[in-house]
Amino acid sequence: MTLARDVPPSELIIKVASELESKLEMPEWAKIVKTGVSRERPPEQKNWWYLRSASVLRKVYMDGPLGVSRLRTFYGGLHRRGHKPAHFAKGGGKVIRVVLQGLESAGLIEKVTKPKKGRVVTREGQKFLDRVAKSCGK
Repeated sequence: MTLARDVPPSELIIKVASELESKLEMPEWAKIVKTGVSRERPPEQKNWWYLRSASVLRKVYMDGPLGVSRLRTFYGGLHRRGHKPAHFAKGGGKVIRVVLQGLESAGLIEKVTKPKKGRVVTREGQKFLDRVAKSCGK
């Protein structure tokens, strides 16, 4: 049986993003927002919201329980500061927070407090990811 851990992440994220377009709604402000302080421009892809949602869902599936702060670190990047040396900067928290809330309302992830705080994938979310992974494996 093919699981979400067994398929290449790029294939899985693209397929999951196309499936999530019917389950999630992209906010109006997401068309003009940057994804972090280290970015100079907003994303150019039309479906970037669903790609980020699929990536967050996969990340929570693989490493959960995760919170917004750890996901901000994962989606951060090098902040170029002109003539000064570049430093690492975390990704934007609002985008990740709203994506997590959307995945929660879709029933794919849930909050937990014990033994660690954060969000984990529900049974429905695990079935969803494994079903999409199975279609990728063929």
